Amino acid sequence: MQIANHWLMAIQAVITGDIVNFTKLQAAKEKKLLKVMQQVLAPYKFEFYRGDSFQVYQKNAGEALKTALLCRACAISLTQDEEKALSDVRVSIGIGQVKEPVKTLSTAKGEAFILSGRAFDEIAKKDTKLTIATSNGLANEGLQVIADYINAIFHSMTRKQAIVIFELLKGQTQKAVAEKLKKSKSTINQHVSAGRWAEIENLLKHYENILNQLTCL
Repeated sequence: MQIANHWLMAIQAVITGDIVNFTKLQAAKEKKLLKVMQQVLAPYKFEFYRGDSFQVYQKNAGEALKTALLCRACAISLTQDEEKALSDVRVSIGIGQVKEPVKTLSTAKGEAFILSGRAFDEIAKKDTKLTIATSNGLANEGLQVIADYINAIFHSMTRKQAIVIFELLKGQTQKAVAEKLKKSKSTINQHVSAGRWAEIENLLKHYENILNQLTCL
């Protein structure tokens, strides 16, 4: 699932987000969530501000959706089983040009930063957790369908499912996840199925396909 190099040179992604119900987490869980999210974001230029808000700059726009889902799965995995998605991550992905070198995110300029910021302002007013924006109206229609589908999946995801989905998003096999979590293969397979991993994989592919189509416009 590779995007053409000339596209990657012209188009980047900016993720703007915040952690939902961060202040309701226990101190130990707050610390753990921030630590794991920082590990997820380590390959990219990122910064946290106001404690629970963050921004990420990714040169490869094709990786941005997976990054956002890793953050969401990480947050949900810290939710107690009796709670329904107490913790989650609200995130907007802006996809566009960033012509000037990005030295610090607070002063960075470019289409992707503007799109991400505006989309986040809108999503903050709604009861939803993910939106994706480009400057292409037709592409936005398809990307919003993907975002809505993902929101439906993650809205009903349990802690145990999120733990497994998080590992699969990192590229781990079901066998490796079973060994790491010390669970049977059948148990992991149940979480994979209930967590709708096959659908998530397809949505990630559709996301990249739409980005590829934009190169032909």
